[in-house]
Amino acid sequence: MRPPRLTTLNLLLLLLLPCALAGTARGQQDETTGMLGRVGFDQNLDAQVPLDLAFRDELGRPVKLGDFLGKRPAILTLVYYECPMLCNEVLNTLLRSLNALSFDVGKQFDVITVSINPRETPGLASRKKAHYIARYGRPRADEGWHFLTGDEASVARLADVVGFRYAYDARSGQYAHPAGIMVLTPQGKLSRYLYGLSYPARDLQLGLMDAAMRRIGSPIDQLLLLCYHYDPRTGKYNFAIMNVIRALGMATVASLGTFMVVMLRRDRRKVVAGDV
Repeated sequence: MRPPRLTTLNLLLLLLLPCALAGTARGQQDETTGMLGRVGFDQNLDAQVPLDLAFRDELGRPVKLGDFLGKRPAILTLVYYECPMLCNEVLNTLLRSLNALSFDVGKQFDVITVSINPRETPGLASRKKAHYIARYGRPRADEGWHFLTGDEASVARLADVVGFRYAYDARSGQYAHPAGIMVLTPQGKLSRYLYGLSYPARDLQLGLMDAAMRRIGSPIDQLLLLCYHYDPRTGKYNFAIMNVIRALGMATVASLGTFMVVMLRRDRRKVVAGDV
């Protein structure tokens, strides 16, 4: 049996096949790169989240975002419950930081977790909440950590206001999204962003105190807040040497003032005793 004849057309197709495959792979890579280029955080500090946005809580009840604000600062996380990797890491990292805080969820602050996938159900939210509340293990956490789902319009509006840029990948059925959390004031204004997968307990505590206008925390916490300042470029609290110098200067002046008062009183007593 003779081998098939290699015509000019067949030869051309063989030569072009690797180029076509490479072009397809390059196209897919370019598409992925383009999608990832649209993902990230825009810092919209001091922006007001829409309090009237409609969602459903983990029991399927209709709620508004404002139902969870007004009394205490809140940590806002945008994830989705069936995310295979990154969202779990965001929530797990947050949980470790929460466990290291002296503040309690449901007492000094709340946590609002919102799914960016409009197809997810309250049932998924309920299971996710039960898992993390059990691992957190502090009283009243069930009242303070909320897991919400909502329609595409509400999710997109919230994400746009807080600067959370994400994209849906139809091929994988997953969402590309940034990693990080946001801190809201009791009135629902964006106070701080903490980026990535590291939320040091110190940064989180200072951020909550900042958002609460220093109404929570001990005197030592207040001093720490004075000694650190928030850097919006990194989403972290950095040591503020000038604040420390000012604090030490004020302490020195106060000490000198106290010393002078004591010395004047002692000299006055000596003069009075000499006159007698």
